[in-house]
Amino acid sequence: MGVGRQPRFLNAAAVGHTTLAPRALLERLLAIEADLGRTRPAPGAARTLDLDLIFYDQQVIDEPGLAVPHPRFRDREFVLAPLAAVAADWRDPVTALSVQTLLDRLRRTR
Repeated sequence: MGVGRQPRFLNAAAVGHTTLAPRALLERLLAIEADLGRTRPAPGAARTLDLDLIFYDQQVIDEPGLAVPHPRFRDREFVLAPLAAVAADWRDPVTALSVQTLLDRLRRTR
Protein backbone atom coordinates (compact mmCIF):
# COMPACT_ATOMS: atom_id res chain seq x y z
CA MET A 1 0.00 0.00 0.00
CA GLY A 2 1.40 3.43 -0.89
CA VAL A 3 0.39 6.96 -0.17
CA GLY A 4 0.72 9.03 -3.34
CA ARG A 5 3.94 9.53 -5.26
CA GLN A 6 7.04 9.01 -3.19
CA PRO A 7 10.45 10.65 -3.62
CA ARG A 8 13.44 8.74 -4.98
CA PHE A 9 15.11 6.54 -2.43
CA LEU A 10 18.19 4.41 -1.94
CA ASN A 11 18.00 0.78 -0.84
CA ALA A 12 20.72 -1.38 0.60
CA ALA A 13 21.01 -4.75 2.27
CA ALA A 14 23.36 -5.88 4.99
CA VAL A 15 24.29 -9.31 6.26
CA GLY A 16 25.61 -9.74 9.75
CA HIS A 17 25.85 -11.75 12.90
CA THR A 18 24.25 -10.83 16.20
CA THR A 19 23.79 -12.17 19.68
CA LEU A 20 20.43 -10.39 19.85
CA ALA A 21 17.27 -12.47 19.69
CA PRO A 22 14.95 -11.63 16.76
CA ARG A 23 12.61 -9.37 18.77
CA ALA A 24 15.53 -7.58 20.42
CA LEU A 25 17.12 -7.04 17.01
CA LEU A 26 13.89 -5.59 15.62
CA GLU A 27 13.59 -3.31 18.66
CA ARG A 28 17.17 -2.14 18.08
CA LEU A 29 16.43 -1.41 14.41
CA LEU A 30 13.36 0.60 15.42
CA ALA A 31 15.42 2.49 18.01
CA ILE A 32 18.00 3.38 15.36
CA GLU A 33 15.19 4.70 13.13
CA ALA A 34 13.81 6.79 15.99
CA ASP A 35 17.27 8.10 16.95
CA LEU A 36 17.72 9.26 13.36
CA GLY A 37 14.36 11.04 13.26
CA ARG A 38 12.10 8.50 11.57
CA THR A 39 8.44 9.31 11.92
CA ARG A 40 5.48 7.14 10.95
CA PRO A 41 2.75 9.53 9.75
CA ALA A 42 0.67 6.87 7.95
CA PRO A 43 1.08 3.31 6.68
CA GLY A 44 2.93 3.34 3.36
CA ALA A 45 3.95 7.01 3.68
CA ALA A 46 7.36 8.13 2.40
CA ARG A 47 10.03 7.87 5.04
CA THR A 48 13.59 9.05 5.51
CA LEU A 49 14.77 5.72 6.91
CA ASP A 50 13.32 2.22 6.99
CA LEU A 51 15.26 -0.64 8.58
CA ASP A 52 13.60 -4.02 8.10
CA LEU A 53 14.46 -7.45 9.42
CA ILE A 54 14.06 -9.68 6.37
CA PHE A 55 15.61 -12.95 7.57
CA TYR A 56 16.87 -14.26 10.87
CA ASP A 57 18.87 -17.35 10.03
CA GLN A 58 16.31 -19.90 8.78
CA GLN A 59 13.72 -19.08 11.40
CA VAL A 60 10.06 -18.53 10.64
CA ILE A 61 8.48 -16.27 13.24
CA ASP A 62 4.87 -15.08 13.30
CA GLU A 63 4.15 -13.16 16.48
CA PRO A 64 2.32 -9.91 17.12
CA GLY A 65 4.60 -7.17 15.82
CA LEU A 66 7.25 -9.56 14.47
CA ALA A 67 7.11 -11.55 11.24
CA VAL A 68 10.22 -13.21 9.84
CA PRO A 69 10.82 -13.58 6.98
CA HIS A 70 9.43 -10.13 6.29
CA PRO A 71 5.91 -10.79 4.96
CA ARG A 72 6.18 -8.68 1.79
CA PHE A 73 9.83 -9.05 0.79
CA ARG A 74 9.06 -11.56 -2.00
CA ASP A 75 6.98 -8.94 -3.84
CA ARG A 76 9.46 -6.07 -3.62
CA GLU A 77 12.22 -5.75 -6.17
CA PHE A 78 13.67 -2.87 -4.14
CA VAL A 79 14.29 -5.40 -1.34
CA LEU A 80 15.27 -8.43 -3.41
CA ALA A 81 17.75 -6.70 -5.73
CA PRO A 82 20.11 -5.37 -3.04
CA LEU A 83 19.64 -8.56 -1.02
CA ALA A 84 20.62 -10.64 -4.06
CA ALA A 85 23.76 -8.53 -4.42
CA VAL A 86 25.00 -9.67 -0.99
CA ALA A 87 23.19 -12.97 -0.41
CA ALA A 88 21.90 -14.37 -3.71
CA ASP A 89 22.10 -17.98 -2.54
CA TRP A 90 20.26 -17.49 0.75
CA ARG A 91 17.08 -19.51 0.87
CA ASP A 92 13.72 -18.27 1.99
CA PRO A 93 12.75 -20.68 4.81
CA VAL A 94 9.09 -20.55 3.71
CA THR A 95 9.44 -21.28 -0.02
CA ALA A 96 12.94 -22.83 0.00
CA LEU A 97 13.74 -20.63 -3.02
CA SER A 98 16.96 -18.64 -3.21
CA VAL A 99 16.87 -14.86 -3.10
CA GLN A 100 18.12 -14.79 -6.69
CA THR A 101 15.34 -17.13 -7.83
CA LEU A 102 12.73 -14.98 -6.07
CA LEU A 103 14.14 -11.88 -7.77
CA ASP A 104 14.22 -13.54 -11.20
CA ARG A 105 10.62 -14.72 -10.81
CA LEU A 106 9.44 -11.29 -9.73
CA ARG A 107 11.13 -9.61 -12.68
CA ARG A 108 9.56 -12.08 -15.13
CA THR A 109 6.08 -11.22 -13.85
CA ARG A 110 6.52 -7.51 -14.45
